[in-house]
Amino acid sequence: MLSYPSESTVESSRRYLPGGVASVNRIAEPDIVFVRAKGSHMWDSDGRQYIDYHAAFGPHILGHNDPYVSEAVISTIDRGQSLYGSGTTTLEARLAELICQCAPFIESVALLNTGSEATYQAIRLARAATGRDHIIVMQGGYNGWHNDVACNLSTPLSKLGPRVSGGEYEFHPISAGIPSAHSQLVHPVNFNDLESVRLITRKYPVAAIILEPILQNIGIVKPEPGYLQGLRDLATEAGFLLIFDEVKTGFRHGIGGYASLVGVSPDLAVYGKALANGYPMAAIGGAKCYLDLFADPNPLRRVLLAGTYNGHPVPTAAAIATIERLRESNGEIYRRLERMGAWLQDEIESIVQRHSLPLLVVRQGSAFCLYLMDHAPRDWHDLAANHDFARDLRLRQRCIEEGIYTFPIAAKQWSISAAHSEQDIERTVQVMQKVLPEMKE
Repeated sequence: MLSYPSESTVESSRRYLPGGVASVNRIAEPDIVFVRAKGSHMWDSDGRQYIDYHAAFGPHILGHNDPYVSEAVISTIDRGQSLYGSGTTTLEARLAELICQCAPFIESVALLNTGSEATYQAIRLARAATGRDHIIVMQGGYNGWHNDVACNLSTPLSKLGPRVSGGEYEFHPISAGIPSAHSQLVHPVNFNDLESVRLITRKYPVAAIILEPILQNIGIVKPEPGYLQGLRDLATEAGFLLIFDEVKTGFRHGIGGYASLVGVSPDLAVYGKALANGYPMAAIGGAKCYLDLFADPNPLRRVLLAGTYNGHPVPTAAAIATIERLRESNGEIYRRLERMGAWLQDEIESIVQRHSLPLLVVRQGSAFCLYLMDHAPRDWHDLAANHDFARDLRLRQRCIEEGIYTFPIAAKQWSISAAHSEQDIERTVQVMQKVLPEMKE
């Protein structure tokens, strides 16, 4: 059984922090207090060790406290580099150059602190560039906490209604305090539904469509063949911007993000998480004509880009070091992650087949999800109607009890890092051999 953390820590957090956590997305059962992490492992306040497949919602592509990244951060501090608040710095100039080298469609970059800030600014750029107000978002997608996109994540089908082919869904906010006026400008559609996007662009003056190219906040829901290119063609035809939210997919699946893997060029792409291996860093990359709006000499066209901590030397140094590590030996880290992911997937599928379990693995490189259904989901409706959420949660809780940490919320991504060893995979397989057959009961 689990050994729970000291009551004093939990009680103090619940007294002084809303919900007892710094981000309410971190509320989960069991309520574990982690005190240390290194590589692929984490330790809780009771001294228990876990193999980590949560990776703090995905940033730790290299593992916790990667030595090369840590050394870059320590060296930056030791050299006395600080937040100057005036002009540019060698660090931010170097990071911008590195990001622009990652994909041919990235001609210019803006540096920010969080993915939500970056998606907010990307949408603002699109509205300024097009002179339009309406945007399209994905049902089941997550693009941040701000008013336009804090909607339609895991909407119950009882509220959402049946699948609509060639139309939009009602705006369902995931936060209180969002003015109802936003619902008039934001149009949720299902992933992998080109016809809905086409019809909405005929009905409204659309500035942008923003989407994760893989829906990774509800596991791993992949685009169907031709879907992303279809969006690219529609955006060009209708004059709106295609924005890829690669906060989760970017730098985890490849140095140029998922866009580079599929050969589809968005107008803007947003990065975060794995960009700096766990340090607070985000970026918008894309065509220079759009990024230049941040510095347009015409105040009527200029888009405000401000942030005291934008380009802070510590996360900027971490991001530079992360990209340098990911580029080593022409991307050997990604090839190793693919091998490790394929190995673990094969082992899990072997267990599933041997025990005739109602489970399948959907994986992209180092990220995967275990779905308790008989096919890979194509959109939120498919997932919500067919996935066994209760059994998924039980599986996660059993893994945690056995020392394998995955976030204990159903249909969430599992992440492998470059720090995971063969012994970690072997131990994970041993645990799966024990807990997966229990899911048949």
